[in-house]
Amino acid sequence: MIIGVPKEIKNHEYRVGMTPASVRELTALGHTVYVEHNAGSGIGFGDDAYQAAGATVLTTAAEVFAKAEMIVKVKEPQAVERAMLREGQILFTYLHLAPDLPQTEDLIKSKAICIAYETVTDNRGGLPLLAPMSEVAGRMSIQAGARALEKSCAGRGMLLGGVPGVEPAKVVIIGGGMVGTNAAQMAVGMGADVVVLDRSVDVLRRIDAQFNGAVKTVYSTVDALEKHVLAADLVIGGVLIPGAAAPKLVTADHIKRMKPGSAIVDVAIDQGGCVETSRATTHAEPTYIVDDVVHYCVANMPGAVPLTSTFALNNATLPFIIRLANKGYKQALLDDAHLLNGLNVINGHVVNKHVADALNLPFVEPKQALAPL
Repeated sequence: MIIGVPKEIKNHEYRVGMTPASVRELTALGHTVYVEHNAGSGIGFGDDAYQAAGATVLTTAAEVFAKAEMIVKVKEPQAVERAMLREGQILFTYLHLAPDLPQTEDLIKSKAICIAYETVTDNRGGLPLLAPMSEVAGRMSIQAGARALEKSCAGRGMLLGGVPGVEPAKVVIIGGGMVGTNAAQMAVGMGADVVVLDRSVDVLRRIDAQFNGAVKTVYSTVDALEKHVLAADLVIGGVLIPGAAAPKLVTADHIKRMKPGSAIVDVAIDQGGCVETSRATTHAEPTYIVDDVVHYCVANMPGAVPLTSTFALNNATLPFIIRLANKGYKQALLDDAHLLNGLNVINGHVVNKHVADALNLPFVEPKQALAPL
């Protein structure tokens, strides 16, 4: 198969879809890899590293898209990239379609085979291609939140862990999944007073055992969420419904009643955010203020640590890239129900129910959409 790796063009996005080591795996199997000039420069890999791994370096993204049968990226294709997709071409990347009608409409129009990292599943009920970036984003959320609490960022002027004789900040984490657990690990390590809210008692038991009681666990009800959000210095939004738009759990009324200078890091912003006042920001301008509450809503948080993030992501995606390349997309999807769950759009049809429901678009069963191809 001919695989293309374009340079990421989203604001301050320095990750790359494949490292030279991943490229070498594919070329060793007899596949052809085209990489755009400077695609890996953000993590210190020059064109020579990709050429040494067996790739051919092309000058422009247009050349990569024109030659490749499968495009491997990190972030959702921007409008100029979507215009280069063609019928029958495989797109393997994060998509986050539920809050993004324009992107979804363009992918439908392209008739490409669009497989989203974030909805691929595993036999344990997890999301193996989302997990590494959730780990990074969860850990980064505490760094970002600690910064947002500083006075120079319009925060309360608090040190997250306090000092002897001065209370630490109260960190409230909504959602005890991969993001929430990693956020809790960092917050506890920095000495914060940490509360995790979740609607799964099993999740709360796991967190209680993992942190030996250092994290307070609370079953999430409307009342409990309101109580803890209003008392928080820092709120981390880590809610996820795979493929679906995030529920708006923190309301505009909550924001109005929070402490002046408190902060919110909405890690769910890729799926629309779990805070009513959230809107996507970039690393260039990561925060804004609503009712004296600092909002950090960067939609590609792991892009700020691209070296760590790229290697973590490639570790997870490489086996699936190899499978798609070796078998072809149709056989690979039919052979693996978990990879099939990653299929969001194909041949002009939306085949992810959560995306179709969120955007009020017609839904076609994935195997039905695959059948005539």
